[in-house]
Amino acid sequence: MLANIIAVAAAIGWIYIIAARGGFWLVAERETEAAALTTWPPVAVIIPARNEADGIAEAVDSLLRQDYSGPCSIVVVDDQSIDDTAGAVRRSAVAAGATDRVTILSGAPLPQGWTGKLWAMKQGIDHAQKSSPTYLLLTDADIVYERDAVAKLVSRSHADGLVLNSWMVKLRCESFAERALIPAFIFFFQMLYPFAWVRRQDRTTAAAAAGGCMLVRLDALRAAGGLEPIRGELIDDCALASSMKKQGAILLGLTERVRSIRAYPKINDIRLMVARSAYAQLRYSPLLLAGTLASMTLIFIAPVLCAFSVGLAQVLGLLTWGAMAIVFQPTLRFYRVSPLWGLLLPAIALSYMAFTIDSAYLSYVGRGGLWKGRIQAKKTGCDDRY
Repeated sequence: MLANIIAVAAAIGWIYIIAARGGFWLVAERETEAAALTTWPPVAVIIPARNEADGIAEAVDSLLRQDYSGPCSIVVVDDQSIDDTAGAVRRSAVAAGATDRVTILSGAPLPQGWTGKLWAMKQGIDHAQKSSPTYLLLTDADIVYERDAVAKLVSRSHADGLVLNSWMVKLRCESFAERALIPAFIFFFQMLYPFAWVRRQDRTTAAAAAGGCMLVRLDALRAAGGLEPIRGELIDDCALASSMKKQGAILLGLTERVRSIRAYPKINDIRLMVARSAYAQLRYSPLLLAGTLASMTLIFIAPVLCAFSVGLAQVLGLLTWGAMAIVFQPTLRFYRVSPLWGLLLPAIALSYMAFTIDSAYLSYVGRGGLWKGRIQAKKTGCDDRY
């Protein structure tokens, strides 16, 4: 009897996910074409960089080689790196013959109340706005752009009057760990923030962005108070999206024109990436953590357990397990990995549950939000080092 109840509850959960979560699983929200402009507005690219010498040259080079007819400058904020981040940027600018378009700022020490990336971004924005750009492209040091990407971002933002146009960059998916876990990361993100809801103005609470690629209109950012209102947020992209949506229309879509070159060769690398901010997403709440784990157990794990039961529970378990495997297919196709990973979605979800528990543990012992040697998450346990 209990197995039947659980199987029915899981099936209802998946009916809701498939039918009433904005069709996120269809992977239909992509970057779209817009008419070319006759006059291209000035764009300033802001890149916060902390110990990024290995990849930042490729990122900067891709931006310097954009087919963009308007002014496009780059500000790199070297956030107290201990490697040759600044040197790599300088060499890239020299090789492209574009030293006049690249500014390297030495980041100031992190003040209390700010997270590292937002503080670096603020310094870059403060410098860039002296030249009065219309748009700011907030991006990361490991993001590489196709030659037409900036033009397409700007033309779509202009055509739709967007205050924020964000593309979910295509993450690297080459190692076993990446093939196993990266598509699910995108799947879960879209489940949490259906992209179709993000662009709807009536969905005021559905605000999200992808921090690797965010084109922001400067006047709207100023109207929102800049970055100061969100200065302590660990999930800075979604916090910025929430702030900007109050100013106007925002858009979030998948793209193949912009990609991340950051490698996650081992499962532990992805664990660290997820654990950095998962508990912050749950607002550091043990109750939300427990509720999330219970919900994921019902939705992803229970159907598999029921599939090995008997009677109605077994039938519903098999059907639900099959449904989730099918729903995962568009994301798997987007990442060009085997469709068989769909059958393993319950095991993948179990891994993400473990990463989330680890995130809570790290926060409790005072090591939450660790990035490039800097601990940024709120203290939630007995550690008194903050």
